[in-house]
Amino acid sequence: MPALTFSPAVRSLKPSATLAAAAKAKELKSKGVNVLDFTLGEPDFNTPEHIRKAAWNAMEAGHTHYTPSGGIMELKQAVCRLYQRDYGLTYKPSQVLISNGAKHSIHNIIAALCGPGDEVIIPTPYWVSYGALVELTGATVVLVDTTEASGFILSAEQLERAITPRTKLLLLNNPSNPTGAAYTPAQLEALAKVAVKHNLLVLSDEIYEKLIYTGSQFRSFASFGPEVAALTILVSGVSKAYAMTGWRIGWTIGPVELIKAMDNLQSQETSNPCSISQYAALAALDGPQDSVEEMRVEFEERRNYVMDRMRPWRQKYGVTFAEPGGAFYAFFNVAALFGKPLAGGVTVSNATDFCTALLEKNHVALVTGDAFGAPGYVRLSFATSLDILQAGLGAIEDFMSGK
Repeated sequence: MPALTFSPAVRSLKPSATLAAAAKAKELKSKGVNVLDFTLGEPDFNTPEHIRKAAWNAMEAGHTHYTPSGGIMELKQAVCRLYQRDYGLTYKPSQVLISNGAKHSIHNIIAALCGPGDEVIIPTPYWVSYGALVELTGATVVLVDTTEASGFILSAEQLERAITPRTKLLLLNNPSNPTGAAYTPAQLEALAKVAVKHNLLVLSDEIYEKLIYTGSQFRSFASFGPEVAALTILVSGVSKAYAMTGWRIGWTIGPVELIKAMDNLQSQETSNPCSISQYAALAALDGPQDSVEEMRVEFEERRNYVMDRMRPWRQKYGVTFAEPGGAFYAFFNVAALFGKPLAGGVTVSNATDFCTALLEKNHVALVTGDAFGAPGYVRLSFATSLDILQAGLGAIEDFMSGK
């Protein structure tokens, strides 16, 4: 067999840190270790029953064949109804593309728009896949650091300074993974004014739009007037709001010309999104929405519990954080513990080593902030039960206390 030589894009590609952390936890579990796993960003609820039944009914009705490459018309129409109902935004099915999850949607957008010589602005901390998806096109990632003091919010001034003649796109995530930051309408409007001034396209990843907590408010980026809407490419899906991560259905809403280009790309990549999943997603969007609010309320209870447990860490351990307004993550700075004895007398010098030692010593799995462009930070997903959160936070406290 000849020696394999991989492409430069693949050679430079790093594996997902989130999935890598989950794999380490799974490996320990396979050895009989009781691992408290807070790595994956997915709801721990089962997909609601009426959605599961819709999938079964779709199979019984014979919807098990190829669909149009960009998704079935019924689902595109349902997406349009969703945005009219929830945000007062009017779209046509020709502006909608259904893909294999929001990540695939983001890939399609970047691949359709960007190439060598282009720049994509990404505020940090940022979801691990954003940079990789940009780099695969040969475009350049321009990272703009936000701060804990600002609540990890990109300011209009920061955006303006980052724009150059080569800037093609701003990639904005609201609410944010990994920080849980939720932009206020005023903060979004300030960014929107900069986008209009510079005629800048904005990819607004709004996958956590339904997970907003008391004191925060969600506004879709496209809702700040026709000029802003014309520059906005919306991405969302059913994964987080409807506990459908494994069904792999996301969508893009954007200019008709872009949707056509992305459809051509997707037709060569995947033929079409899963037919059965599309009918399940149709039931999710058009069916009862009670389960969405029930899950949000449960996530808010967990979020409040986590914050109550973590607030004393500021004084006791020097751990700092900005409280999340959405999504289901706690993102906290553990740099004050570097060089100090932790459980078993171990010392660490960075967030990655902190996560490794915590997993090995106290069997708690977190994701390092190094992967999110935020050295010194770690991410905890509270998309799990209160019992597991109680045990896990206790184990983290023991670890930090040196027990």
